Amino acid sequence: MDAQLKDKFIENWGRYFPGTDLPFALFYSEDERYWNDLRPQEGFRCMIAHFSPVLKGQRVAFAEETIACPGGVRYSGFHTEPDPGLKHFLSCGIPGEMEGLRLKKTPELVEESSGDHTVAKAGGRFLVASRLDRLETDETPEVVAWLAPPDVISALFHLAAFHSTDRSSVISPQSSGCGALINFPMAEKEKEHPRAILGMFDISARPYVRKDHLSFAVPLSLFKEMASNMEESFLITESWERVKKRL
Repeated sequence: MDAQLKDKFIENWGRYFPGTDLPFALFYSEDERYWNDLRPQEGFRCMIAHFSPVLKGQRVAFAEETIACPGGVRYSGFHTEPDPGLKHFLSCGIPGEMEGLRLKKTPELVEESSGDHTVAKAGGRFLVASRLDRLETDETPEVVAWLAPPDVISALFHLAAFHSTDRSSVISPQSSGCGALINFPMAEKEKEHPRAILGMFDISARPYVRKDHLSFAVPLSLFKEMASNMEESFLITESWERVKKRL
């Protein structure tokens, strides 16, 4: 990552968001050095559980064979075809075989609601997550993401919209936790005017994040815009000073 961009952002983050967690980068790679950062499967465990160490500065890598949840494998881009049982899993289940999450009323609604969304294929053997200050110069984020409380999220929301006329520059599609952190923001990076993704409303992922945390994820191009606007935005106003005092 560009050292000047990273250092300036970290400086401003400490100024405007004192004591809060830095964001982390997500990117794909074929580099074998990331074998050392892989997290082994631990039964049927949501991959969101592995992001808490990232907030503390540890680098974490994922590969198809180390993600225990089929949804995590899909929304990380390692296997893009939907599991035939997914529509039942997300809805009412199958009596005697599968308990459903009941996020949609019927399997048919699951199919209809996901029909216009294509899951992008992983761009490498590994999906790597690293806190921004731990990035090496040869590591370039594809997505920058936060797990943060509402006061921080409110600022990120307005930073993402600061330079845009689009009142929907931040969207919140119904999604799994990994979909909101990885799949949807990865898809946005291909667009001329990428949007931010507000998420972590997935009931099955909620136990693996702090109860006061939601996710906010943006492609690199939008992150650069947000970073460049910090010093002329609402962050320099008395309104933000009042919020900042309680971070």
